[in-house]
Parts: sequence; structure tokens; C-alpha cells
Amino acid sequence: MRSPAPVAIAAAVALLASGALLAGCVRGPDLTTAPPSPASSGTPGGAVPLPSLPVNQRPTLPAGPTTPVFPEHTAVPCAGHPTGQQIVALLRRTTSLLPASGTVTLGTGPLCSGTWQYSILLVPEHDPLQVVTEGAPSSLRLVTAGTDVCTIAVRATAPAGIRAVTQC
Repeated sequence: MRSPAPVAIAAAVALLASGALLAGCVRGPDLTTAPPSPASSGTPGGAVPLPSLPVNQRPTLPAGPTTPVFPEHTAVPCAGHPTGQQIVALLRRTTSLLPASGTVTLGTGPLCSGTWQYSILLVPEHDPLQVVTEGAPSSLRLVTAGTDVCTIAVRATAPAGIRAVTQC
């Protein structure tokens, strides 16, 4: 019959090894206290700590030099980025949905969500034309336009704000 000693020795060695590993762990700095002052940082001139912002106040960086970034969870007025005239010009340049000349009125929008836009254009004697575009005002890309814009592209890739306003 085997002696229980080898099992007990192996368990003791494992316990000591795990204790040695845990002994190497030290408590990290208390992150709830103020950072050290610049004078006590030990670096020439002292390092100046940056203020921390709450998660909901993190700044967003624009996608380009003049392109604002809009929240993706809602659709908000684009504030001229892009303008209704840019939407109309894009449609006239890339589709035959609008007459080459004549009155086209902006009924709704543009409303922005992320880098996407949604507008409703009114053309006399026609149904309202819904338009979904994407990109910077200087390089707009037509996603879809028509009386029903709930295409696969809009349902699958548009920000939540655009899907909500289009009711997709």
C-alpha cells in the first residue's frame, strides 16, 4: 500500500508555489485619490495630469477637417453640413429622380446620424422623395432615394438614428 506522504508533499509544494506567486502581487495605486502634484513628480518641470471627463462628455473628433461627427443613436439637424442644396445637387448629378430644373423644396432635413444624412424633398405633382446619403458634405455618397428607403443597406449598416427616422 502506498503512503499518502507523496500526495501530501505535492499538495504542500503547490500551496507554497501559489503563495509565492501571490506574494509577488502588490496593491496598485489608489485611483480615487488626487494624482501627485507636478512638483513632486520627479520629472523636470513636473508632469501635469490631464483632467478626466465622464464617459458621456468625451470629445468626438471630426472625421475630417470640416466634417462634424453626429451622435449615432439619434438623428439631429445637420446644421448646414450638408445643406439641402448639396443633397439636391447630388441627386441631379447621379440620378434621374429630380427634374434638371424646376422647384425642389426641402421638406425635412437634412438630419444627421453619425456620418449619414436623411432628407425629404418635395417636388410639385410628385410624391415626397426620401433621400439617404452618407459621407462628408464635400464627398456625399447616395445610399438610396425614393418613396421607400428601407433597403438592405439602410437596415444593415445605417446608424440607429437614420433607421429610426426612416422607420426601417
